[in-house]
Amino acid sequence: QVQLVESGGGLVQAGGSLRLSCAAPEHTFRSLAMGWFRQTPGKEREFVARIMWSASSTYYSDSAKGRFTISRDYAENTVYLQMNSLKPDDTAVYYCAADPGGGTTDSSRTWMYWGQGTQVTVSS
Repeated sequence: QVQLVESGGGLVQAGGSLRLSCAAPEHTFRSLAMGWFRQTPGKEREFVARIMWSASSTYYSDSAKGRFTISRDYAENTVYLQMNSLKPDDTAVYYCAADPGGGTTDSSRTWMYWGQGTQVTVSS
């Protein structure tokens, strides 16, 4: 089992920024693809961004493209999601995910490990 610990959520005004962090165990971090998903009540968990284990490639949802940036720090064993120009529609619980199998899909069903979630609320 891989424990993921998220932090950084909160309340921000529209147009503002937040940075989410997700720490993973040191002995596994380098081999894991990492991703961020989000979920609102009554909806399925949706893909936001992912980054390969080597950090060679990143992928974004259409809604995140141009506003969010996913990155990873191997010294800190942490993946980040920098969110800029936030909109009220970005309000959701954000989940960090990890996948030893490569993280090659945007489907939440294929990702193996999950964090506890952190609330992001964007006020208008």
